[in-house]
Amino acid sequence: MPTPATSPASSAAPAASSGPAEPHAPGDSDLVRAARRQPVSRTPVWFMRQAGRSLPEYRAVREGIPMLESCMRPDLITEITLQPVRRHDVDAAIFFSDIVVPLKAIGVDLDIVPGVGPVVARPVRAAKDLDQLIDLTPEHVPYITEAVRQLVTELGPTPLIGFAGAPFTLASYLVEGGPSKNHEHTKALMHGDPQLWDALCARLAQISGAFLRVQAEAGASAVQLFDSWVGALSRADYTRHVQRHSATALAAVKDLDVPRIHFGVGTGELLRLMGEAGADVVGVDYRVSLTDAVERLGPDYAVQGNLDPALLFAPWDALERRVREIVEEGKQAPGHIFNLGHGVLPSVDPDVLTRVTALVHEVSAR
Repeated sequence: MPTPATSPASSAAPAASSGPAEPHAPGDSDLVRAARRQPVSRTPVWFMRQAGRSLPEYRAVREGIPMLESCMRPDLITEITLQPVRRHDVDAAIFFSDIVVPLKAIGVDLDIVPGVGPVVARPVRAAKDLDQLIDLTPEHVPYITEAVRQLVTELGPTPLIGFAGAPFTLASYLVEGGPSKNHEHTKALMHGDPQLWDALCARLAQISGAFLRVQAEAGASAVQLFDSWVGALSRADYTRHVQRHSATALAAVKDLDVPRIHFGVGTGELLRLMGEAGADVVGVDYRVSLTDAVERLGPDYAVQGNLDPALLFAPWDALERRVREIVEEGKQAPGHIFNLGHGVLPSVDPDVLTRVTALVHEVSAR
């Protein structure tokens, strides 16, 4: 089993009395405190994909502007990131971007095709294809630094979460050439040419880690590493082929003292391993109860999640009951951040998200 770049013992939560000297700063917010497994005034709430297609104000500001362009304009990034904070009163902003933005920034020929997703012109299938993956530096993404600084000023005490895609998920897009249900080319490369696979993931770990670091150095109060597709792997494949590369990406911000959240879809069998890769908080999707997740993870990790996004379409009585159950389950964890078990669906009524946020705050108030 590969040795992760960090471990729970090396990133133990500071004592509750060791909070920052400046009161009401983002670093002393409920979200950051929950991530550090410290006492909170109420369970913090944010929603994956809270900034996006579910909001009419987002659709208005994005009209006629391609996705990648909107991710490279600090004015748009700032406005879109702030929209759900204004509307829902959530406890954190998630930086508006896309996991392929750093790849585009270093010159990879790709586009985000509406209704499809990221499409790569030159898929990685041989060693020669790696030459398009150079190291990411802050000079490649000045618009990210500018946008984060603008947001930190606008958000005041509300923390900003920076994010990046994890090496496996980025590798899957690059190897498949776009989204894939079965990841057949990815798994074939992983097993058929493990040396090339490791070389690919090592480059992607640098890119992901550097992207996280740019955001953290510019002022983000926490970061999240998304491994959207890693649930397609067995524990053995994750341990052998993926974990050390995710650990490298997360280790890139270890010295900056920002909590690190690690999330994947369908990762119930991988939760502990994902924590051991260097996370302070492990995101739990809706397929696993928080009770089971806490049992699998133990006391060294906070948890995030895990309302099924589809339940946002249910009658309020049913939705309220499930929200209350999740808040109660979260009390078993050393720290809990309320979230969805995946992203906000485009057709959801945004007023429901506002109502869920208020409910969590009400029933979790200490």
